Amino acid sequence: MADLDGIDLADLAFWRRPPHERLEAFRALRDLDRPVFFPERRVPFLRPGRGFHALVRHADVVEASRDAASFSSEPAVTSPEPPPWTRRVFGDSMVNLDDPRHARLRRIVSRAFSPKTLARLDAHLAETAAAIVDEVRAAGPGDFVSQVAARFPIQVICHLMGIPERERPRVHAHADASTEYTGVRADLVRAVRLAARNARALLALQRMVARLGEERRDRPGDDLVSALVNADVDGERLSGRELGSFFTLLLVAGNETTRNALAHALKLFTDHPEQRELLLSDFDARIGPAVEEIVRFSSPVMQFRRRVTRDLELRGHPLRAGDRVSLLYVSANRDESVFADPDVFDITRRPNPHVGFGGPSPHHCLGAHLARREMAVMLRELFTRLPGIRATAEPEPLISNFDNGVWRQPYTFRG
Repeated sequence: MADLDGIDLADLAFWRRPPHERLEAFRALRDLDRPVFFPERRVPFLRPGRGFHALVRHADVVEASRDAASFSSEPAVTSPEPPPWTRRVFGDSMVNLDDPRHARLRRIVSRAFSPKTLARLDAHLAETAAAIVDEVRAAGPGDFVSQVAARFPIQVICHLMGIPERERPRVHAHADASTEYTGVRADLVRAVRLAARNARALLALQRMVARLGEERRDRPGDDLVSALVNADVDGERLSGRELGSFFTLLLVAGNETTRNALAHALKLFTDHPEQRELLLSDFDARIGPAVEEIVRFSSPVMQFRRRVTRDLELRGHPLRAGDRVSLLYVSANRDESVFADPDVFDITRRPNPHVGFGGPSPHHCLGAHLARREMAVMLRELFTRLPGIRATAEPEPLISNFDNGVWRQPYTFRG
């Protein structure tokens, strides 16, 4: 069934197709009475391709998300799965763990996203957004991604973690390298080169933040690294390697969602000026639902993998222990059975039970509230201070089966 109407989600060529063609393919898959299995080819130097069952309906994605006991995040939620040595070198990322290890790490790092911590960030978000727009006004329009969307979340993350100013250029460089690495490629030589570059940058960043953690154990400050490496009343804290793994996860997950969503938002409000006028007619009342619709419509992260832990059936479709399933958020967020007119961008959409932040699960994105706040603050600054800001061409997409990313987005504004 993997060749149904020429649809093969395991083929890199599928992810190079225009977005509207991919969405039509997902619609065809949702019309079937059960999930489709797609065999995968072996990727050199990585684990053999196992193949996966594509969960494309909203109900299936939600069911698998909720049942973490039957649908495991281990050994990895991305594809292809990294080789075992990466866990020994870089440690275990929280996103790739099940309970109880996942629950322990999540309990500790949830301090980063407590209401008290995020409230203290509000002033910094506004100041950072204003400073970026100041620079844009001085430099003039060019590429929205490099000037705005890619800069804002990284600066927020560095501030939150207390990364020294001298180290921040390295953080920016690694974020760009990670984004490039998530792209899909048929060129094996380039793939290996990018993998090596990404691994070197990742290791350097983990060592940097581990050293910072050692410093903050002795001289704690008012930052997240200090909070994570110093024991609280329950005696829980992160080790140096756990801190490094968390930082790189935050750097990828916390950066990519906001970066991608902001880039898509500019194009969406350019293509739908009536929605922009509606937003600006009452920004405070409209921005919350608008952010949710941007995330639903663009699905900044398109899929995660899960490993089936026991024999079971999903809509009459047998799954066996050890099977892989792909939770295709990009398809679930356009499910006609859940969203009326799913291909219409409507900032008044309510309810909007999208799964853009991972759905109802133990792995629901811890930084979802921060991402929402970042988007709201930056969109207010852009639309208030850059009159007529709009995209001037089609975006240059990142060709990926994971990130719905944008490499470049030309834009302009008045005055």
